[in-house]
Amino acid sequence: MAATTVTDAGSVRIITEVIPATDPRAAQLASGSQAPARTSFQTQGFRRAHPKVLGTIHIFTGIVHICSGIILTLSEHRNPSLPVASGVFFWLGILLLVSGSLLVESERRDSPVLVKACCVLSVGVVLGTLVAIGIHGTAITRITPGCEKPEPFRTRPEWCLHMESKKLSNGLDSILALLGLLEFCVAVAVLAFGYDTVRQHTYTQLAL
Repeated sequence: MAATTVTDAGSVRIITEVIPATDPRAAQLASGSQAPARTSFQTQGFRRAHPKVLGTIHIFTGIVHICSGIILTLSEHRNPSLPVASGVFFWLGILLLVSGSLLVESERRDSPVLVKACCVLSVGVVLGTLVAIGIHGTAITRITPGCEKPEPFRTRPEWCLHMESKKLSNGLDSILALLGLLEFCVAVAVLAFGYDTVRQHTYTQLAL
């Protein structure tokens, strides 16, 4: 049974009720007061990185990659450039969309497992952006597909004599390489904050 104590302190009456551990209300009070604070403590370090903002950047850049890939694939279906032939627009764009969606979700949910998933995908984004930057850099230095040294008794296409298309292609590759560098920095920031949060969570589990 619960024990009740009444204490008068001046004009204030304090009523104290002691609830046994077997009382169902004790479990409700314990779960309601301790669980949210503990979960929030586990991911508060990761939230300092503003994962929603970083995830939004990932999602926006992923959409830009996929849309650019669709347009360039349709326009270069006969002589695809190196970025189009490698499919970097699509696999990197999808990776950014998935990673960005998890980052946005981690802002709303206090889940160490979700933080670990963001870290794993961020490793993939880091590697993917490095590959993408290398592909776009190589495409800038290469000759436009179809304009290589012609075979004997064959001439180059007329459009190879105009450099406007090559300049446009180089400009697009440069922009996408800069976007890749931005995504690389975002992924490194996610890894830095995420690793610290995961390490603290692991230490807490070992201490308990």
